[in-house]
Amino acid sequence: MVTSEGPYVLEFNCRFGDPETQVVVPRLKSDLLEVMNAVIEERLDEVELEWDPRAAVCVVAASGGYPGAYEKGKVITGLDELPSDILVFHAGTALSDGKLVTSGGRVLGITGFGATIEEAVKRVYSGVEKIYFEGIHYRRDIAHRALKKGVVK
Repeated sequence: MVTSEGPYVLEFNCRFGDPETQVVVPRLKSDLLEVMNAVIEERLDEVELEWDPRAAVCVVAASGGYPGAYEKGKVITGLDELPSDILVFHAGTALSDGKLVTSGGRVLGITGFGATIEEAVKRVYSGVEKIYFEGIHYRRDIAHRALKKGVVK
């Protein structure tokens, strides 16, 4: 939560399919399997984590109507137009007759990187704008409130 006193963490709840994870894990330069094994073996203090210093921002492309009722089977286009440094996480997609189609409410997580949050925001939205499916919906304010308040740089 971003408050007038600054950001506060209420809970950590990150699954691999969550947008919160889709900005953290790609920045991890260390071997994730090694980190997980160290946690299991209770020797995490022996592992040195290396991180990509760039900022990352993720925007979810959702089906129209989500989180309520939404239609499935809408053809997704534009993914082949994205630069190689934009990551796309498939959440609610399927193949139908050789075409990629929507099959869930949260369809794609699109992650962009930049030297700053502001650059990452510009980068990710330049990618999101290339993607299309009927009824596509995404928030256009991701990270903007924090940027306006100067909470993150």
